[in-house]
Amino acid sequence: MAIAKFSLTALDCPDPVTLANFYAKITDFEVVVAHLSKTGDPLWVELVDDGVTKIAFQRVKNYVKPTWPEGPIPQQAHLDFDVPNLDIAEEKLLQIGAIKSPIQTSSNPADNFRVYFDPAGHPFCLVSNAAITDL
Repeated sequence: MAIAKFSLTALDCPDPVTLANFYAKITDFEVVVAHLSKTGDPLWVELVDDGVTKIAFQRVKNYVKPTWPEGPIPQQAHLDFDVPNLDIAEEKLLQIGAIKSPIQTSSNPADNFRVYFDPAGHPFCLVSNAAITDL
């Protein structure tokens, strides 16, 4: 039985609106600014297709462009997975080798997401979604 349902790919970038608009031109998906900073700057922008977010773009302060496929700076992306229950999914993830990040983007236990690393060190998030019932 699956532990989680894949939800979206999020790309780090210096300007999420610009990058979302670029990909919207490729995909014809709708650009939706989902989260703003306290000063009104877009922090999280999504590409939505038929009401479903397909790709998200996250503002990262001091973003450095990847030098992929060679060089000191690898690709910069993370995956999000929807789960009906964060605690149950976390227990299963830790059993299969995931490591919970010591740094969470929020210290509020009521938040609906948690950050982990896969065995190769890539970050990914679990996102609480009570609508998921088939896991």
